[in-house]
Amino acid sequence: MNKRLTIQLAATLLAGSTLLSSGLGLFRDRLLNGMYYENYKVGIDAYTAAFTVPDFMFFILVSGALSVTFIPVFNQRIASGNKKSAWQLSSSLMNFMALITLVASILIIIFADPILRYIIAPGLSESGMALAVSMMRVIAVNPFLFAIATVIASIQQAVGRFAFFALAPTIYNIGIIIGALFFTSGITIFGVQIFEGGIMGVALGVVLGSILQLIVSSIGLIGLDFDYELKIHWKNKGFRQVLKLLPPRSFDQGMDYAVSLVEMNLASRMTEGTLRAFQQATTLHLVPVNLIGVAISTAAFPKMTERLGQNRPDLFRSELQSILRIIIWIALPVSVITYFARGYLVNFIVNGGDVLMSSLLGILVVAILFRSIYHIAARSFYAQQDTRTPLYISIVAISLNIILAIWFTYTLKLGAPGLAAAQSIVAVVEVTILFGVMATRLPGLFNRAFWSSILRMASATGLMSLVTYFMVVSFPLGVGDNSFLASFPKFCLIVAVSVIVYVLLSKLMLLQEANPVISRARKLLFGRFF
Repeated sequence: MNKRLTIQLAATLLAGSTLLSSGLGLFRDRLLNGMYYENYKVGIDAYTAAFTVPDFMFFILVSGALSVTFIPVFNQRIASGNKKSAWQLSSSLMNFMALITLVASILIIIFADPILRYIIAPGLSESGMALAVSMMRVIAVNPFLFAIATVIASIQQAVGRFAFFALAPTIYNIGIIIGALFFTSGITIFGVQIFEGGIMGVALGVVLGSILQLIVSSIGLIGLDFDYELKIHWKNKGFRQVLKLLPPRSFDQGMDYAVSLVEMNLASRMTEGTLRAFQQATTLHLVPVNLIGVAISTAAFPKMTERLGQNRPDLFRSELQSILRIIIWIALPVSVITYFARGYLVNFIVNGGDVLMSSLLGILVVAILFRSIYHIAARSFYAQQDTRTPLYISIVAISLNIILAIWFTYTLKLGAPGLAAAQSIVAVVEVTILFGVMATRLPGLFNRAFWSSILRMASATGLMSLVTYFMVVSFPLGVGDNSFLASFPKFCLIVAVSVIVYVLLSKLMLLQEANPVISRARKLLFGRFF
């Protein structure tokens, strides 16, 4: 499992693990919604709000900021044969991040009440506020545990190992599911009840999942000969380079999440359950983004940094164009299928569906396409060790997002759909600016051949959408399709027919991206005969 993988295998593994993790996440949300969404919306809104600050601290201090700044510098050391410097860099970063996030976790525990009451969710009732504060203090340990796990995972990514990195999020969701299934009914040891249960049991499951994720990530270090030191090597040039690159990317990440805080603040002032509905619709639209944009760009990023390390900008441009085409080719039909089948997707996590959640997801399908593209767009800058340009562009995009969100909800009175519309508009703007700048750096990136292929992809998607609409109309959700088992076969049939039509249309339109899919399908179906 610790072998170095090619980009294709790594992307497949990451997409598969993301699909599994997302499936478990949907099951987790279905459990929680079934327990609390209809009868205890105060509790589920409190649970949603409790995650905000711990997640914010993780995103701004660690998350993607660490991997995209660490991997290029680490790979430079490995490529030059300086393993000692690479391990010193890794140890120093792990210790530094652990120290910073430990302080952050303690501050969250101390200031949970005023943060939630005056900044995050002022619209919660007193009972909801008390519950949210208690859960946030339990979940506050997450940034510390995630920081260590992320450094460990980044080391593995840098050397092309993805197995345990891909497995970790799945383990995290399993921990939360254990909390929802078992801890919510209370914990008794030797006949003594040490925990009463309730939705606080889910918060304990979150901590359990974080611990399990750290353990699984650590197993991935086996065979790397990682020489850990309980020391911060302040004089290590690589460590200082990462610290120099980290603030712009961290600030970028933090600003992205700041939008979520503003949206949560606005949603908490609407009717009970709106906060959860908006968060769930956002989560659903991020599933294909993670499956496509994050998985493919994460797998491709180490190779892109190697191309620049070899001083081959021509190969870097070719690699970037190829990956961009693949992402667009996959994301276009997925966005359309999500739009037409959004009722099924919402039904998977809320028994019987939810009208508000479905309408929000329908608006967010535009963001599915452009956020999938965003990840490779941003990483094209990070591969060049440029974290400032994406930051400046994010400042513009995030400012626009906040302005639109407030305008749509307060002035135009659009409610939660206004928040979703703001997200989709800004996703388009940000990607357009990012690639506009990159096109000036890499002349020929968007040549005639590229635009011709995109036009053919759009044409194939348009024709496929007619088939998808016909399938949804032919197999609508009925009164008896509230359960997952009843609706899932219909959804699979709609998706299967749509995908087959799209791949065949792509083949007819001479899109090279369809060839590996058709070849793989032919081998699976007829391999023993041909």
